[in-house]
Amino acid sequence: MPRHAPVPLADVDLSDIDGFAGLRGFAQFDTLRAEDPVHWNDEKDGTGFWAVTRHADIWAVDRDVETYTSEKFVGLEDVDDDLRDFRRSMLETDGARHRVLRRLIQREFTPRTLMTHYEGFLRVLTKQTVDRAFASAAAHDGRIDFVEEISADFPIQVLARLLDVPPEDTPQLIAWGNEMVANTDPDYASVRADTAESERYRHLPFRSPTVQDVWDYGNRLRGERAGGDGGDLISVLANKMPGDGVPLSPQDFNNYFSLLVIAGNETTRHAISNSMLGLMEQPGQLALLRQRPELLNTAVEELLRWSSPVYHFRRTATRDVELGGRTIREDDKVVMWFASGNFDPEVFDDPYTLDVTRTNVDHLTFGKGSPHLCMGANLARMEIRLMFEELLPRLESIELAGAVRRIRSNFVNGIKAFPVRVAPAPR
Repeated sequence: MPRHAPVPLADVDLSDIDGFAGLRGFAQFDTLRAEDPVHWNDEKDGTGFWAVTRHADIWAVDRDVETYTSEKFVGLEDVDDDLRDFRRSMLETDGARHRVLRRLIQREFTPRTLMTHYEGFLRVLTKQTVDRAFASAAAHDGRIDFVEEISADFPIQVLARLLDVPPEDTPQLIAWGNEMVANTDPDYASVRADTAESERYRHLPFRSPTVQDVWDYGNRLRGERAGGDGGDLISVLANKMPGDGVPLSPQDFNNYFSLLVIAGNETTRHAISNSMLGLMEQPGQLALLRQRPELLNTAVEELLRWSSPVYHFRRTATRDVELGGRTIREDDKVVMWFASGNFDPEVFDDPYTLDVTRTNVDHLTFGKGSPHLCMGANLARMEIRLMFEELLPRLESIELAGAVRRIRSNFVNGIKAFPVRVAPAPR
């Protein structure tokens, strides 16, 4: 990871999307952790927020849902009161309702279920992705785009299987995920969320007009499967009653479905991309994993720390509270910068070194053990492990073949172009 010159505290602005270009956001995190770990950040088009950057403080916020609620939304955007119920997904709920919404599909993501029902076909999907990538490389003088051929292809194939949608729909699912999550990147967003034009779509999640297309697609599938006995995630959402006896409304389904399209694809994709780039930048670590593939069972946690695919999530204070020597007032936005906590030198020795032998990696990538722990965390771990188990033994060499281009965002730490030249290992 390239290191930037220190950023003076007066120049730190985590609301400035372009300030994250070239991973400069991490230099800002370094300054904040050292000088002002609970920092008030003004916003040009918002009310401002508290930036929480130390590991211990982030964990204190994330686990305390009584003091720091998700009900007032989890992004930097100030969502109008009259739009919250329409836009509310499981992410923006707390308490009993949050728990029953999780339980609708949570069993599909337990380690036991994944090991028993999914690992076998995931291995097949992994091999198919890597086979296609090497075939493409052979046809193009060893060159491929790692994102397009590997890190975007594999998670979307897994999601398509979980949703039971045709393989030919996967390019559209990738495009929809890009446009929603990378909603401030001109290469992906038809209407950028940080422009005045997005006001027309403020009633939609991510201020993205493409969300309606995602909902229309999900509702067509829901209509086809309602009343059936399918075990795919859409059938479960269409037919299973939540444990509190309150059925999913049509809008509940919409928001749940769009969340699955994003969560089942984007974060794992960016974790794989950033991890591969980190291993290429520190070739000794790449060589060590090739020599000792058994390390991947634990190295996955270090790769997740290092890749930090999501920069932040927000909460809102429900009362006046002290944190890190600062007084946070009721209704203040409190933003947990997970990516900063993952590089906190108080927790991780030499945090800017990727060390696949690091043990007890207490990263925050999935929300640790909070009530909002990422439901797909175990699936993501399995996907990352299986990809590197399949890919690394088949690589004789891998090197950059052009410029790495990152997504313009202060929400997702993602790579959109990753040209490489690969040579297959003798078989």
